[in-house]
Amino acid sequence: MLNCLKKMRLLTLAGTVVLLLLESAAPSLAEDKNASPTPNPAPATSPASATAASPSPGSSQTPSLEDRVASLEAYINNTDGTKTLQGVPGPGHNAWMMTASALVLFMTLPGLALFYGGLVRRKNVLSVLAQCFGITGLVAILWWAFGYSLVFGKSFNNPFYGGSEHFFLAGVSSAPNTDYAFWVSQNVYAMYQLMFAIITPALIIGAIAERMKYWALMLFITCWMFAVYFPMAHMVWGITGFMNGIWNANSTIKAIDFAGGTVVHMTSGWSSLILCLMLGRRLGFRKEPMPPHSMALCMVGTSMLWVGWYGFNAGSAVGADVIAANAFTTTTLATAVGAFTWAMMEKVIRGKASVLGYCSGAVAGLVVITPACGFVNSTGAVIIGVLAAVIPYFAVSALKSALGYDDALDTFGIHATGGTLGALMTGILATKEVNPNLKEPLLSSLFLSQVEAVIVTIVLSTAATFIISFIVRVIIGLRVSPDVETAGLDLAEHGEEAYTS
Repeated sequence: MLNCLKKMRLLTLAGTVVLLLLESAAPSLAEDKNASPTPNPAPATSPASATAASPSPGSSQTPSLEDRVASLEAYINNTDGTKTLQGVPGPGHNAWMMTASALVLFMTLPGLALFYGGLVRRKNVLSVLAQCFGITGLVAILWWAFGYSLVFGKSFNNPFYGGSEHFFLAGVSSAPNTDYAFWVSQNVYAMYQLMFAIITPALIIGAIAERMKYWALMLFITCWMFAVYFPMAHMVWGITGFMNGIWNANSTIKAIDFAGGTVVHMTSGWSSLILCLMLGRRLGFRKEPMPPHSMALCMVGTSMLWVGWYGFNAGSAVGADVIAANAFTTTTLATAVGAFTWAMMEKVIRGKASVLGYCSGAVAGLVVITPACGFVNSTGAVIIGVLAAVIPYFAVSALKSALGYDDALDTFGIHATGGTLGALMTGILATKEVNPNLKEPLLSSLFLSQVEAVIVTIVLSTAATFIISFIVRVIIGLRVSPDVETAGLDLAEHGEEAYTS
């Protein structure tokens, strides 16, 4: 009995502290010029309805105890607030989103860098690492100057680009942008989305490894971000987006993408196919062996990708809520099943289960579950894990061999094939029992909407990549000279060697 009383006192004290914090924060945020004057619903992945509204800035209405308690409940559930309280940057949700941001950056540096670095020949290891670092810095600058606003602004009132109101991160403060998150600071949200913008073009490196000029790649990525990534991200996730099926009532295509099946994996994967075709095959392709120089680095990089992917998928709930918990669960299951299934297929078909097979299966599982993780249950995740191994396996082992393109590290085979598969399976397996934001009218035609989104993504990615790569080839050339390619890009492009002995 005594223990129960102590627990009750602690809970009462904790509730009082949180209520006081909410009460003190509300007036200051109401005066913040950067606070959204007409807050939209909570994050596109939060499980609650979007019926409550906050007062306009400058409101003098004093919140009642009932309002403050309702706001506390809304904060805990990661839903929108009450009619008398603005959204505030809550410590728990903010902490999770900062952690998730770091995890997504961890995917690129060092995860993707080591994964790709281990798969190339030793004379080209540093070229991959430099490309990952270069893209990180380049995209961060573009995001600060234009990207965030073009994706998540709305002043253009345009289904393809957001707006100019946040150019150079103007107005992006610690107050929430309630179009996207009620309890997360907008600057934290902007940095979280920056990490997505960084890793997406970095995935393309896998298809053009060991033969593309460094500065040609940087120029290509600069143009590609404006022509492909920024419009795609706005169309799918922007509040006025063309394909934002949940949160834009006026969207033309009612599609859904939890964490980037179309925006990240399809755009990079289909673009990588066109770019590797424009570049041509590596010297000696299919005439001499080109094995990975370090499967140990590849395995370490894969493991880092898996760990970082929790920020990628669970973080896309934009808060530490029940949808994030579901995404964490489904991501784990699909990845583990994908890795195991791929390796077992190798055992049956080739007689041995390789470390490369486990790594490929894990990455494929991560890719395919990405658009679905916040919409499907655990059984759906297992189904996706199996399919993520089977279909990309044959894309990598049979399709590439039959068509003869040199997708050096299987970016197209895993990311384009897997991203497309994930988008379609989301249309089949998504359920409102997992995510109540999926209303019946949306579900009734969801698969068709997913097909339409897939077609738009493929057309935009391939057409833009062809035009950009053609222009870059005319201006400065795409490919290093045969002598440089033979000697290796590390010394010629960066003046360094990964290994001195």
